[in-house]
Amino acid sequence: MRVKLDYGRQGLWVELPDRNVTVVEPHFVAGVPDERAAITEALRRPLNSPPLRELVRPDDTVAIVFSDLTRPTPNDRLLPPLLEELDFLPNEQIVLINALGLHRAETEQELRSRLGEEIVNNYHIVQHDGMAAGALHYLGRSRFGHEVLINRAYLEASVRILTGFIEPHFFAGFSGGPKAVLPGIAGASLVLDNHSAAMLDDPRATWGVTAGNPVWEEMLEVALMTAPAFLLNVTLNRERAITGVYAGDMETAHRIGTDTLRRTAMVAVNGTFDIVITSNSGYPLDINLYQAVKGMSAAARIVRQGGSIIIAAECRDGIPDHGEYKNLLRLANSPAELLEVLRRPGFRMVDQWEAQLQAQIQCRAEVFVKSDYLSDEDIIAALLRPCHSIEETVEELLMRYGPDARICVLPEGPQTIPTPVP
Repeated sequence: MRVKLDYGRQGLWVELPDRNVTVVEPHFVAGVPDERAAITEALRRPLNSPPLRELVRPDDTVAIVFSDLTRPTPNDRLLPPLLEELDFLPNEQIVLINALGLHRAETEQELRSRLGEEIVNNYHIVQHDGMAAGALHYLGRSRFGHEVLINRAYLEASVRILTGFIEPHFFAGFSGGPKAVLPGIAGASLVLDNHSAAMLDDPRATWGVTAGNPVWEEMLEVALMTAPAFLLNVTLNRERAITGVYAGDMETAHRIGTDTLRRTAMVAVNGTFDIVITSNSGYPLDINLYQAVKGMSAAARIVRQGGSIIIAAECRDGIPDHGEYKNLLRLANSPAELLEVLRRPGFRMVDQWEAQLQAQIQCRAEVFVKSDYLSDEDIIAALLRPCHSIEETVEELLMRYGPDARICVLPEGPQTIPTPVP
């Protein structure tokens, strides 16, 4: 059996046995025939909201939040029709805010390649910095007791617009919607509180769950505290074509988008598997090992206790070197020991959530990493096992588990939410 995994920009073909292999993918949805027309139609006939042009007055200032480079949001297709609806405003009354969360700032070239030359040349762009106290404004506390600090440039605008991409998320349920605010343009302390070990240990902080999920519910609460005027979210298929446009009131549009995605991304599978081969959905989602934990998490839903996960993630940005994820993985000699460290009262460190989820996965199954940009030493230092050839690793695992071992493949990685059924 020959299967193509989403890997980097080109994909990765893998030869697998012809028996006992199950391939699990989202139900394919074709892209809309005319993306720009679909976006414009959604902006003019939004969900539970007046059209965008009617929301904005000539004397308004507008802040538009857009996703950073770790997300496949098609900003170069999404932002032009949005800005066209605001063409009655001078460009100086519009600010674009890069929702970096706690990720690194982007280079000018990265911004130009993702947004297009015309937007970068003609609009003011703010790169959110969650560590810069002077760039944040205090709004009070959430019902979870966490201090709410949000990007000041966003709050200073009289009209606030959120954009993004809806996909399954491993502890927030789904991306898009309120995630543009928290963590997108939130202060570091709030991100640390929302992504804390206690919040992530809640069993409802998982794929596809929003109601009752404390992580997502705080994201929603905080976003509503900022009074966003409008949401523009899209869903994508494997070819990165836009399959749906959800615009209007933030809660309404996001709920309808996630309800639609549940029907295509959540796939029932028969039992659990000895070996699960997954990807991290290709570039840019597999840009580094930090992001690849999502693909591991999707596989962990259907791997048996004591089984093995093989993830193919290009990781052209390395572990990465920025942030604390790399350092966190070196605080312990095993996943179990790392969980003990992360769960100590008062422990707070940027990126601890990714290390926590990786360690939890590894307490269930061993994880092999196939990457063209990470050395064996990099992978071993991250408490993981190198994989030079998926075919050879599968062959070795079949010798361990026996020729009747069950294998599952998730070619699109975390774009699929596999759910085991008896």
